[in-house]
Amino acid sequence: MKQLTSFFLVTLLAFSTLNAQHRTYWQQHVDYTMEIDVDAESHQYSGKQTLVYTNNSPDVLDRVYYHLYFNAFQPGSMMDVRSRTIEDPDRRVGDRIAGLSEDQIGYQRVNSLTQDGKPVEYETDGTILVVELNKPIQPGASTTFKMEWDAQVPLQIRRSGWNNAEGVEFSMSQWYPKLAEYDFQGWHPNPYVGREFHGVFGDFDVKISIDKDYVLGGTGVLQNPNEIGYGYEEEGAEVNRPRGDKMTWHFKAENVIDFFWGADPDFKHVTAQVPNGPKLHFLYQQPAVVEGASDEQNAQYTQNWEQLVDYTVRAVQYANENFGEYPYPQYTNLQGGDGGMEYPMGTLITGGRSLGSLVGVMVHEMYHSWFQNVLATNESLLEWMDEGFTSYASAETMDHLFNQNADFPYAGSYRGYYSLVESGLEEPMTTHADHYETNFAYGRAAYSKGAVFLGQMEYIIGKEDFRNGMLNYHKEWKMKHPTALDFLSIMEKESGMILDWYYEYFVQTTKTIDYGITSVIGNENRTSVKIERIDLMPMPLDVVVEYEDGSRELFYIPLRVMRGEKPNEMDMKRTVLKDWPWVEPSYTMTINEAASSIKTITIDPSQRLADINRENNSFDVSAMLND
Repeated sequence: MKQLTSFFLVTLLAFSTLNAQHRTYWQQHVDYTMEIDVDAESHQYSGKQTLVYTNNSPDVLDRVYYHLYFNAFQPGSMMDVRSRTIEDPDRRVGDRIAGLSEDQIGYQRVNSLTQDGKPVEYETDGTILVVELNKPIQPGASTTFKMEWDAQVPLQIRRSGWNNAEGVEFSMSQWYPKLAEYDFQGWHPNPYVGREFHGVFGDFDVKISIDKDYVLGGTGVLQNPNEIGYGYEEEGAEVNRPRGDKMTWHFKAENVIDFFWGADPDFKHVTAQVPNGPKLHFLYQQPAVVEGASDEQNAQYTQNWEQLVDYTVRAVQYANENFGEYPYPQYTNLQGGDGGMEYPMGTLITGGRSLGSLVGVMVHEMYHSWFQNVLATNESLLEWMDEGFTSYASAETMDHLFNQNADFPYAGSYRGYYSLVESGLEEPMTTHADHYETNFAYGRAAYSKGAVFLGQMEYIIGKEDFRNGMLNYHKEWKMKHPTALDFLSIMEKESGMILDWYYEYFVQTTKTIDYGITSVIGNENRTSVKIERIDLMPMPLDVVVEYEDGSRELFYIPLRVMRGEKPNEMDMKRTVLKDWPWVEPSYTMTINEAASSIKTITIDPSQRLADINRENNSFDVSAMLND
C-alpha cells in the first residue's frame, strides 16, 4: 500500500508539472489608431488615440493600466531618484534629469478618456495611468478606449527625446500612452526607471503631422509614399506633396508590440532589398554632424553608414537561416537615441562610430527583432532571454560578416560572466531587471550570462539538436510571449533529455561550475583519472585524451539527472562512460592505455563549459612522468 501511495504521488506531481508547462496559452490583443500633430519648434505634440482592447484571458478585468513613459523625465521621478542613488549610475543619465528645465522635461498629460463612449475615472501615478473601468471586460470581449492627450518630448537623455548628441532632432520611442500587458501572471504596470519593456501584440494605424522639412522613418509600412516623397515614392511615380507647412506621414504595422519613429530635416533615406526577405530602410544625417568630431571624422561616419547597407542585408540573411525567418515586410535602421535600442521593425542607433562598432550595434539591435519583438518574452522579468540570446546570436553573426573564423566567437560573453562571478555582485537571473542592486550585475547577467546559458545549452545537448531547437523555438513561439520554461520544453523535445536541473542551477541560483583533474595514476595496461566537482553546479563532461602518437579520444561523462546523452559532435572516437550522480563529489574514469602513452587530458577543450577556473581542467601527463 505504501508503494502504491508513493507511485500515486509521483504520478500526480509529474502530471501537475506537465500541465504547468503546457498551460492553455492565450494573449491579449490591441488595435491602435492614432493621430499626432507635432509642433517641432516647441518639441510638443497633441494626440488622439482610439484603442480597441480584446480580452483573450479567462479573467474579468475591472481595471486597466497605461504606461506614460515621458513622465520619467522630470526632476524627482523614480528614474531620476534611481539614477542618482544607485551605486554605479548609468553615465548617460546620472543627475541629468534633476537638472532639466520646464521646457526640457518630458510629460504625457491625459486630457480625456472614455470607454465605449462613456468617461472613465483615471489617475496619473508617475509613469503609470490607473484606469477604473465603468464596465468590466469579460473574457473574450472587446472594449474601445478613446483618449486625447498632450505631450512634451524630453531633451534627449535616455533612449527617447529631442536633440541627441549627434544633432538628430526627434528620437520617438515610448512616446504614446501604451496599454500595459496582462498575461498569465497578471498585470505588468512597471514604473519606468530606465530598464526593459513588455508589450501587447496588436495592429497600429498612425498618422503623424509634422513640418514638411522633416524626413521620418520607424515602425510600419508607409501608406502614402507618393505624397511624402524623400525616396519613399515608387520609382518613376509623381510626387504630390500637400500644400501648407506640414505633411502627414501615415504608417501601418500589423502584429507588433510597440511603435517607434524618428525624424530630422537632414536625414538621407536609402533602401535595400533582402533577397526573399524584408525591404530595408536607412535614415541617417548627411553630412554627419557628430558633436566634437572633425570634418574628416564626420565624413568617415557618413561613409560607414553607406557601407552599413550591405552588412545589414547579409546580417538579415544569416539570421533568417540560423534563427528563423524575419516575419515583417520592412526593417529600419534610424540614426538617433543614445546608443542602440530596439523596437518592432527597426532600431535607433547612434552613428558616430567606427565601421565595426556601427555594424556591431546594428547586428545586436537587429537580433532583438528575433529575441524580443517577435519572440516577445517579458524582458522585465526575463531580460537574459532578450539581451543574452541577442548577444549570443550577434557574436557569431559578426564573426560571419567579418570572416573572423574565431575558434570560439562567444568568448567575450564568457569573460563577462567570469568577471561577474569574481566581482561578488552576482544576483540570480530571476531578479527583475529594475531591481538589480547594481547596473554592473544587471548588465553582466542579462548580456553575458544570458549568452553563456545558450553556449552551455549547445554543450549539453549537442550542436545539431541545439540548432534545430533554436529554429523550432522561433517557429513555435513567434508572435507570442514565451517563458524560460517554454524554451526549455523545446530543447527537451529536441534532445530527448531532462534539462530542468540546468535552468534551476544556472538561472535560479548563483552557483558556479568548477571541475578539476586532481590525479592521474597508471600502469602498463590502464590509467585512472580522478575528477573532482569543486564547486556546486553539476554538468556533463567532455574529457579529451591526447596520446603521444598525436591521436585523440573523447570520453563522455553524462549526468544521471539528464536521462540521456548527446550525439558525438567531435571528429574522434568517443567512449561513453557511466553516468555521474550529482551527489558524488568525485568521479574516477579509466583509460585502457598505459599512462606513458598519454600526453594530456583536458576537460572541455571547446570552452563552452563555463568553468570558473580552467587552470585545473587540463593535466599534462607527459610532464608528470618526466618529473
